[in-house]
Amino acid sequence: MKIEPIAYIKTDFSEKFGIPRQSGRVESLKGKIVFEKKYQNPDALRGIEEFSHLWLIFDFSQNHRKDWSATVRPPRLGGNTHIGVFASRSPFRPNNLGLSCVKLEGVEKDEKSGLVLLVSGVDLLDNTPIFDIKPYVPYCDCKPAAKGSYSEDFNEYRLEVNCDENLLKKVPQDKRKALLDCVCEDPRPSYHKNPERIYKMLFSGFEISFRVKENIAEIIEIL
Repeated sequence: MKIEPIAYIKTDFSEKFGIPRQSGRVESLKGKIVFEKKYQNPDALRGIEEFSHLWLIFDFSQNHRKDWSATVRPPRLGGNTHIGVFASRSPFRPNNLGLSCVKLEGVEKDEKSGLVLLVSGVDLLDNTPIFDIKPYVPYCDCKPAAKGSYSEDFNEYRLEVNCDENLLKKVPQDKRKALLDCVCEDPRPSYHKNPERIYKMLFSGFEISFRVKENIAEIIEIL
């Protein structure tokens, strides 16, 4: 079977570091889904606004490899514990397919691209290829009693973020909350503990520098 992208998503991330590890973790993070010309038929989106959330099936486009490994080492488990690739959401998979649940904020008409989808809670790299879009159906997709294994241990983990107000003003006002929320999610591998180490994250065209000490992230530079 051969599949091709139906759309691409526009986001604030030009590189992987800093992207939330799961969709919905940073609700303030916006994205725009732009369809390929052959799929810009308004009929294909008829009724989509009656759903609040969507499933995106996408391509881990920067993780293509010729071979694959049966096990992976999740960063949140310290990078040393091996688990099966099919017991993980690692981007390093046999078919490089990803699944993301986003909130549909609206449908917008663009003169060049036709109808585009405005979404939030994204966890995707800018220009990620989208293979399919399906509505989130609460009565069957929501499983309140489901078990989450090791992922449950990190559900409430977040950093406190400090940033000088004048420094933060370099970022457009409508992007500031998303920036702070992304740093709050702690993009570092869990085995990085050096409080003097400076991390750099590209966000919406800015280079964000920060360091972390005792679960407090300090943004020290925005360029």
